[in-house]
Amino acid sequence: MARDYYEVLGVTRNASKDDIKKAFRNLARKYHPDVSREADAEQRFKEINEAYEVLADDDKRARYDRFGHAGVQGQAGGAPTGFGGFEEIFEEFFSNFVGGRGASGARRGPQRGGDVRVDVVLDFIEAAFGVEREVDYYRLELCDICHGSGAATGSMPTTCPECRGTGQVQRVTQTFVGSVVRVTTCPRCSGRGTVITNPCRACDGNGKRRKKTTLPVKIPAGVSDGMRIQVRGEGDAGDLNAPMGDLYVVVQVREHEVFKRRDYDVVVDWTINVAQAALGDKIQVPTIDGDVELVIPPGTQTGSVFRLKGKGLPRLRSDGTHSGRGNQEVYVQVVIPERLTERQRKLFEELAESFGKSVAPQQSGRGFFARMMDFMNGQSGDN
Repeated sequence: MARDYYEVLGVTRNASKDDIKKAFRNLARKYHPDVSREADAEQRFKEINEAYEVLADDDKRARYDRFGHAGVQGQAGGAPTGFGGFEEIFEEFFSNFVGGRGASGARRGPQRGGDVRVDVVLDFIEAAFGVEREVDYYRLELCDICHGSGAATGSMPTTCPECRGTGQVQRVTQTFVGSVVRVTTCPRCSGRGTVITNPCRACDGNGKRRKKTTLPVKIPAGVSDGMRIQVRGEGDAGDLNAPMGDLYVVVQVREHEVFKRRDYDVVVDWTINVAQAALGDKIQVPTIDGDVELVIPPGTQTGSVFRLKGKGLPRLRSDGTHSGRGNQEVYVQVVIPERLTERQRKLFEELAESFGKSVAPQQSGRGFFARMMDFMNGQSGDN
């Protein structure tokens, strides 16, 4: 049988809310498992929490007074009102004890410098084969007057009077289990342990100054639009004796009038005339390496694709090395002439007749060129 909640807290049935709260605090301080050495401390603490949760709530207390434990069955045993759950109580009272598991405010060491971004615009060929570019950007550098100390010439930083050089301060908070000492970063020195009483005029005591920098950056072959290149140690200066941040070069690639990119393959759309498509031909097509010869076989249709192996972009690995190259794909489109000379017209009419087609002079409806397109696309019959 569960014990009477008033008995658990050691109060009378007409006790005020303040009396109940005071009793709970005294008992919680005594039986908290992380404070008490009694064998049944954890069980007693849960029992105290359960009793306080009911008696501190007017509605639950009224049901309990009328129906006993049955009136609050399934509603007790949770967290005491106003204090949160068991884990929250533990965090509140013990995570910030000096030397505890959540202790904070340890003296801050020299901070690494921040990272800097700069954008570089390349054309398609530069991105394909790589390039070295000089980039201009601004970054924080150690002050050349105080050499990063932040103190004026002839002076030095002094021990922080608030934290006495520890970089942390203690704050005492009153809780229902007593006084809790919280350790936080010193607000005056920001955890450094020193303050500057006579700041350097050149950098206003910051120890750093923003300066324009020019740096040659090697951009590897095969980079794509939006790719970031990391240059270590070329970002903002850190605190005195701390490492610098990194520079990130973000690549933007201009569109090319001929070449398109698909992963590490290059795509080219190329046109040929009807004679080349019907008879075949050897043509010159552009690649990123220069023009190469491409054999067009007889009977080539619009949409045919020809692959030039190894004529694509260098495959760039994550470590900056390369593993071969992609291919170039040439998409062929057969162009039907819109205008013909008189001789060309006669030749096409003779060609049509040789295929068994009777070609009438171009008038209305579907004309010669429309029918010729049908023929080239392999359609039969008259429209």
